[in-house]
Amino acid sequence: MIYRMRAILDTENDVIRDFEIEASATLEELHDAVSQSFGFAGNEMASFYRSDENWTQGEELPLVDMGVGERPLNEKPLNKVLSESENRLIYVYDFLNLWTFFVELMETAEKDNLKGYPSLIFSHGEVPETPPDKDFVAEQNYDDGEPMEDDLEENDIDGDEFY
Repeated sequence: MIYRMRAILDTENDVIRDFEIEASATLEELHDAVSQSFGFAGNEMASFYRSDENWTQGEELPLVDMGVGERPLNEKPLNKVLSESENRLIYVYDFLNLWTFFVELMETAEKDNLKGYPSLIFSHGEVPETPPDKDFVAEQNYDDGEPMEDDLEENDIDGDEFY
């Protein structure tokens, strides 16, 4: 069985890649397929995150062995990670630049023994030269980057000792 997947780069312009990958492929192989289909070497740190229908970032599925569990997640087959009801992942490539992708299992199909997988089946849009800017919103107490009074140490009466 194969999975027909769609990966969308989180940018203003539509940058989409559709590809087929075997359901027995690992997260590491999915990482390679997504990164290479967008023209990246695949050698930067990256991670997948479970996601719901609203693309809310959930549990991390790291590509490096964290020493927890019986089998590293990067070796886990896609058919143990994805299903019809849990069919979305967020993929973050290059933690310094935060290239972010929305990856979705679109459908399943029978494997074509004459075809090699993974296989790029559709490409739309050009990857920008630089990663899109991310808008990070600060918590309410840290609007200007300065510590609030209640964040100061109890023994720091005037707020100068530690800051």
